[in-house]
Amino acid sequence: MTLRINDTAPDFTADTTDGPIRFHDWIGDGYAVLFSHPKDFTPVCTTELGVMAGLHDEFKARNTKILGISVDPVEDHRKWKDDIEKVSGNAVGYPMIGDTDMAVAKLYDMLPASESGTSEGRTPADNQTVRSVFVIGPDKKIKLSLTYPMTTGRNFDELLRAIDSIQLTANHKVATPANWKQGEDVIITAAVSNEEAAERFGDFETVLPYLRKTKQPG
Repeated sequence: MTLRINDTAPDFTADTTDGPIRFHDWIGDGYAVLFSHPKDFTPVCTTELGVMAGLHDEFKARNTKILGISVDPVEDHRKWKDDIEKVSGNAVGYPMIGDTDMAVAKLYDMLPASESGTSEGRTPADNQTVRSVFVIGPDKKIKLSLTYPMTTGRNFDELLRAIDSIQLTANHKVATPANWKQGEDVIITAAVSNEEAAERFGDFETVLPYLRKTKQPG
């Protein structure tokens, strides 16, 4: 199954470092980031989970929960937390799924459904496709998905930027241009007439007939 933006994120139950969860219930009425990594005790992932731990308050301010996942046992995750804190200075306060039967990885198309066996004996290279990020909204639909190669650490500041855009454009009839950052001008969507744009946003600039810019609302 290939997951696309606006598909409903598959629900599942799983064991985590914070105890068992049902994913949709755990998300609640906010947003969630589900991010996967190939294997515990690996260098790039150690830096990534530490950065995510340090950004916990930034995600919380956006009403966004963080959930990590790999195909390692929960007990390995708990042991790994010490290394992550040693490297980053940040304690991991978000739950991490132990997906030892690879069920969630397969459900989210990070591993082939035909993949057999368990996590035992698998190498990071075996799991290199378990390297994705999904942003899921309160409606339980996928808002963004990213997949990185195993040797490239992810940019979680970009993830925060994308969540800012996703949340802004969910509440206003606007889109965000390339390299947009919080507080910068936005684009008025084509569905909004000039009359409605003036009513909604006040002043706006017509750059091209199909490109109108205005101050960030809200």
